[in-house]
Amino acid sequence: MSATAILSVRGLVKSFGALKATDDVSLALFPGEIHALIGPNGAGKSTLIRQITGEIRPDAGTVHLNGQPIDRLDPAARARLGLARSFQVSSVIADFSVLENVMLAVQGASGATMRFFGAALRDRALVDPALFHIAHAGLGGREPVAAAALSHGERRRLEIAMALAMRPCAFLLDEPMAGMGTEGARDLTAVLAELKTEAPILLVEHDMDAVFALADRISVLVYGRIIAQGSVAEIRADPEVRRAYLGEGA
Repeated sequence: MSATAILSVRGLVKSFGALKATDDVSLALFPGEIHALIGPNGAGKSTLIRQITGEIRPDAGTVHLNGQPIDRLDPAARARLGLARSFQVSSVIADFSVLENVMLAVQGASGATMRFFGAALRDRALVDPALFHIAHAGLGGREPVAAAALSHGERRRLEIAMALAMRPCAFLLDEPMAGMGTEGARDLTAVLAELKTEAPILLVEHDMDAVFALADRISVLVYGRIIAQGSVAEIRADPEVRRAYLGEGA
């Protein structure tokens, strides 16, 4: 691709004793794309994501965000630079409404201080962007509902709205379809297809129907090493991928 990568991972290596969990992994995330990271259980996907977010320090390799090295930054500092991670550790407040949760995220992005009572709920500088992100995430009409009363799929969309409010430059989405039925997965797939226009997405997902529907590019991780990268068509046709992951004969 000719565009400059938003997120660039180069030569990451991470070992735990004799186990090499990440084995010279390189990948890039470009503007306007969904780059899916797939692989069997135990392939090292979570370890790789945690190195990108700063939760685990790699033994070797680099991570750049918008061309800036972020290897020495902690997860909070990486998030402030625009690296948004959703669906593994939720920051949703169960007793707050959808609107209040997203207003909190808007406030966090602005660095201002606020309360959710009285004048705060009439502050258009908070309410208007919150409503915009709620609608974009497919939750229009659910603004007054407490987060605790949302369905599993709606809670995922609330997390998306809150992530959008932080104005990220890249999303890391960790198995967003987990625990969803067919209808919920289909609805979230439509939301994610639009979300990539706001910021590119590195998507870790086991639902191959969703991956093949959404991904512009796919990286396949097996035993800590990327064995293939390419388009959906290229990955579907790759004999090594079919043997190692898709469960088909060569």
